[in-house]
Amino acid sequence: MKENVLDVLMYLFENYMVEEPELQKDHQTLTAELFQAGFEHREINKAFDWLQDLSDMCDPDYPPPMSIGKKSIRHYAAEEMRKLHTETRGFLLSLEQSGVLDAPTREVVIDRVMALEVEEIDLNHIKWVTMMVLCNQPGQEDVYMWMEDVVLNGVDAKLQ
Repeated sequence: MKENVLDVLMYLFENYMVEEPELQKDHQTLTAELFQAGFEHREINKAFDWLQDLSDMCDPDYPPPMSIGKKSIRHYAAEEMRKLHTETRGFLLSLEQSGVLDAPTREVVIDRVMALEVEEIDLNHIKWVTMMVLCNQPGQEDVYMWMEDVVLNGVDAKLQ
């Protein structure tokens, strides 16, 4: 059996969003297929909840988490520091400094990463969640495609 929500999300993304984006399956059919693939119902339901929360946060009418100035500095809470090590925080900072993420989108990424039920977030987790968030952001097609290359094709994540 697969263990966590991120595994379910990665499986969904690789098998349904990348290869068959036009294919719309209902919740029940997807649940059955995920169960057949070895995922537990509990993790499948959590993944769907995670995706719904992401969809809600990416809605233009969703209130932004806070007013963030262009020169503001992100301070991480103790729980965030425990889960997000220096490498992952540095990667988020580099994405923001290069214009891949803006501050509100960075906050969505951090929220969705913290919602994963894993003890430590590694760089691969951050890349996957960032790609999923960018996929749901209207007008971010170019940076999403770059992030997709980084995650799925192993393109070097160094930013120009």
